[in-house]
Amino acid sequence: MNLINLYNEKGKKHGYWEYYHDNGQLRFKGSFLNGKKHGYWESYWDNGQLSFKGSYLNGKQHGYWESYHDNGQLYDKGSYINGEKHGYWEYYYSDGQLSYKKTYDNGNEIQPITELTLEDIAEKFKIPVGQLKIKK
Repeated sequence: MNLINLYNEKGKKHGYWEYYHDNGQLRFKGSFLNGKKHGYWESYWDNGQLSFKGSYLNGKQHGYWESYHDNGQLYDKGSYINGEKHGYWEYYYSDGQLSYKKTYDNGNEIQPITELTLEDIAEKFKIPVGQLKIKK
């Protein structure tokens, strides 16, 4: 009996699945629950290198994830909550060097306070720039 690529009684993908690239290399592996990705998944580039690894909850990315460049170097790492980036993320160049860091709150990038200008603050709080005072 084939135990991969199964459907449930309602015709929805269910259980462990594998997909392959045209060249025969594994493309994805993971499980479905009633037609939605659920649990731990891995994806691979057509050269066999890992593309990403992480978990789904009811079809949405959830928990810690890592993605990779096609040369095998880490591309990014961080966590999702219900399909939205959340918390601290790091991004890397294809040579493995850190490119930048970001923090997210339910998918929205949180801009560090050190990067705000007076104009940003004035616009956010609807205060004319001339009325802002800086304490040292």
